[in-house]
Amino acid sequence: MTAVAPRVGRGTHLGYAAGSIGTAAFGTVPGLLLLYYLTDVLGIAAGLAGLVVFAPKAWDVLLNPWIGSRSDRTTGRWGPRRPWMLAGGLALPPLFVLVFAGPGAPPALAATWVAVAFLLAATAYGCFQVPYVAQPAEITDDPGERATLMSWRVAALALGILLAGAGAPAVVDAFGGGRGGHLAMAVFVALLLAGGMLGAVAGTRNAPTLTRVTSEGRLGATLALTWRSRPFRVLLTGFVVQALGIGVMLAGVPYYSEQVLGDPAAGSLLFAALVGPAILVMPLWLRVSRRLGKRTGLLASSALFTAGAAALVVGDAGGTGLAVALVVLVGVGYAGMQMFPLAMLPDVVAADEAASGQRRAGVFTGVWTAAETLGLAVGPGLLGLLLGAAGYVSSSGGDAVQSGGAVLAVRLGFSVVPALFVLASLPVLARYRLDPVPAPTQEVPA
Repeated sequence: MTAVAPRVGRGTHLGYAAGSIGTAAFGTVPGLLLLYYLTDVLGIAAGLAGLVVFAPKAWDVLLNPWIGSRSDRTTGRWGPRRPWMLAGGLALPPLFVLVFAGPGAPPALAATWVAVAFLLAATAYGCFQVPYVAQPAEITDDPGERATLMSWRVAALALGILLAGAGAPAVVDAFGGGRGGHLAMAVFVALLLAGGMLGAVAGTRNAPTLTRVTSEGRLGATLALTWRSRPFRVLLTGFVVQALGIGVMLAGVPYYSEQVLGDPAAGSLLFAALVGPAILVMPLWLRVSRRLGKRTGLLASSALFTAGAAALVVGDAGGTGLAVALVVLVGVGYAGMQMFPLAMLPDVVAADEAASGQRRAGVFTGVWTAAETLGLAVGPGLLGLLLGAAGYVSSSGGDAVQSGGAVLAVRLGFSVVPALFVLASLPVLARYRLDPVPAPTQEVPA
């Protein structure tokens, strides 16, 4: 007689979802504000600033699969994931504050401080994020329960992005900008990080771990294992290409509002327009998912993002109002681009388990989160290189006069470049198929 898996309670749904407020805050704010903080507050050259933003998160490419492997093997009364989540949730908030608490001069020392502190913060974030993403595949075997968990998580993710993305620039402005404003912002974000991450540790304390997982252990074997899964390979490739475009656009928000719109205060409004629609249109995308399928929904939302982003190249023709309207259109697409891959990843993990007979959630999510982090980190780095090549002038007061070429680079970096990245992902994602898993009694052809 087959045992019935215990039903996941509402407390676990809410507790698990709380973690996405923390992941949203760290996934959004550095990409939104850190490059601008380096170039226009600390006066660090744009090319070097891009490297400072990129390098610490590139470290996660090696770190995250290792964390996934180690958490797969962790045993104890807390389960395999929660000890790692607790360590990350305790370490990340103070480390995030340290990123913005360093010296303001000389530029070399300021850049080194930010790079080291951000590296430590990215390490702490990986300790939480990788096991957190792996949890749903272990908490329940029921696809319906898993879908419910993910719907709560996506809602919390949208809320977290809105709170952090719109709130962080507002806090900077409220505290007078500059180093003091960014330090106050870091404290605000640290509170979001602590509340979300530690809330998830506490909220999943009663969640079951139905089956122990196995791991390949070595990084090379881990990468080879995940790459053999065609659905995972296709989904991950398309997702990372999109993350590059999103990373460029997020980093470009303060530059576009100041240099193109001529309205520095519009940055908070633009970001609210980007992430605000997620809360309203998520039910619409869920309906599209049920009627047309997740792949179709992802392609449709990506096409909408592409169209809106491309139009932003002339978004200033109608002033801030037109730019905000176009960013709202982008935000509707962005909501689907966030939701659908998160809903598709557990399907891929479950399909691998059914085919292999082994639980390897940590392996897949370790590679996934590493690639996602890299994509979002490369985006600001690319924008930094683009601005540097165009002659963007950094200054500690943010009041330097920019050349026409530098302003054009800002314009393209916020519009055409993100649109091209997401457009390039469409042929890749169109190839996504989750083939039916053969029954265990069937012989699978070699």
